[in-house]
Amino acid sequence: MNTVVLLSRDSLLLKQLQAAFARSAPQLTAVLADDPRAKNAQVAACWFPLPGSLAALPNLQVIHSVAAGIDHLDHDPSCPDLPVCRVVDPGHRQGMTEYVRWAVIHFHRGFDQVLLQHREQRWERPLQRAAGQFKVGVMGLGSLGSAIAQDLATAGYDVRGWARSSKQISGVQTFAGGQDLKPFLEGVELLINLLPLTSETRGILGQATFDQLANGAALVNCGRGGHLDIDDLEHALQRGKLRGALLDVFEQEPLPADHRLWTMPGVTITPHMASAASHDCIAEQVAENFRRLNAGEPLINNADRLLGY
Repeated sequence: MNTVVLLSRDSLLLKQLQAAFARSAPQLTAVLADDPRAKNAQVAACWFPLPGSLAALPNLQVIHSVAAGIDHLDHDPSCPDLPVCRVVDPGHRQGMTEYVRWAVIHFHRGFDQVLLQHREQRWERPLQRAAGQFKVGVMGLGSLGSAIAQDLATAGYDVRGWARSSKQISGVQTFAGGQDLKPFLEGVELLINLLPLTSETRGILGQATFDQLANGAALVNCGRGGHLDIDDLEHALQRGKLRGALLDVFEQEPLPADHRLWTMPGVTITPHMASAASHDCIAEQVAENFRRLNAGEPLINNADRLLGY
């Protein structure tokens, strides 16, 4: 039976994915975890699977993230040692570039200050500065980070980038490795995180990083929730080291309604919308890997669980 099981704590996403599989991969039957047919599934399509959900699938052969990242699989400690694939959507880069471009303008032009003034019924025009006078740092220079750094440099911003290994990007000053992290951060007014989540990068958005930034800097996190130390963020905002933070990713998604980030002064939350693979693209790529699995062909978009991407 051509069965794929959909695993997530996001009930709306599950409903949307079932509709996408019906449209774009009708040769497969997409079921939820509580469906008796789930035990026949060879492939699990996952986004923050519930603990124990993967271990309950006796015929599972492939674990498929429905996103570009795979770190969310760690939310199920029972995740077996099976091949892991991810989704690569050609439109993902464009969506992320658009989101970050908005985020940069939001802080560069002082819209964060204007929105606060609106609530206080206060008329005060923010200082307008040329893009070239605004220092932007991009952490993570993979396919997304490199494209974003290039886009911002083309728009005239003073852009620098940092990655684990050396990169060359036109118009962007680049730094590499742990020894270059401090000089990369020095004086940055807007820090954009696009790193993969690994044991080395977990918690990297904390006091040691914030202290190197310009006073009154801002943070944009489009990487993963595990990159951010929330206590350190709150302290940096309270003491004015950071003026604001735009957060799109969280360790638990959806973010619980009673989470303190919702009401933390200076924090703006978006619901993991910076960029995501289309639901139809997800269904098509999962279906292709299902076909390849049963045909004995190499899977596409394989990920390395040890590296985390």
